[in-house]
Amino acid sequence: MNVIVVANQKGGVGKTTVAMQLGAALSRRHRVLVVDTDRQGSVGWWADRSRHHLAFDLTATQSLLALGRIRELEGRYHYVLIDTAGGVEGGALMDTVMDAADFVLVPMTPDPLAFAPTLHTISRLIEPRMLRFSVLLNRIDPCIPHQAAGWCDLLDSVYGIPRFDHHLREYRAHADAPALGDVLTTLPDNRRTRGVIADVTTVGYELEAQFESALAGRW
Repeated sequence: MNVIVVANQKGGVGKTTVAMQLGAALSRRHRVLVVDTDRQGSVGWWADRSRHHLAFDLTATQSLLALGRIRELEGRYHYVLIDTAGGVEGGALMDTVMDAADFVLVPMTPDPLAFAPTLHTISRLIEPRMLRFSVLLNRIDPCIPHQAAGWCDLLDSVYGIPRFDHHLREYRAHADAPALGDVLTTLPDNRRTRGVIADVTTVGYELEAQFESALAGRW
């Protein structure tokens, strides 16, 4: 079982969207659980609006005991994705979640104000635990030339921060998905959704490859 924590101290970078959409992508090939630890309950709000059966399980908890026993789910799920709240400096809840993690996925938007909180998340919560992690660029504007390339170069050349090769672009279908209860596996395949489906599918495969590399001894 692989426990993936979706975390960034910065709010509004799309943590819940990433957890839900990648949970759906992974559920095509694996048994998946998405855990909501945010008191706002965004995951449950999203799921309640779905008109379709979701191919992965969902639960919400802030119980330190339950989160500390997440490994007892071994054998029931291949992947557990844990969605976390923004604005978290630390605390017992985040410490418990991070201590359970195999991998931390750090969503970041192409916003200068998102950069410092992202670095802080990495330096304070991830690196002291020597956890494997990657930044996922999210909400890249497909109408801005070279936006993704510029941010990738900043992460690579200036800071040397691990990142996903692929990114998620900003599409209306992403913004509408929570209110409609849609995820990758329930979206109709049409011109409006094709970019979302392609992006999430590609990032999902790349996320799986992170764990295949670990099994091959390249972690």
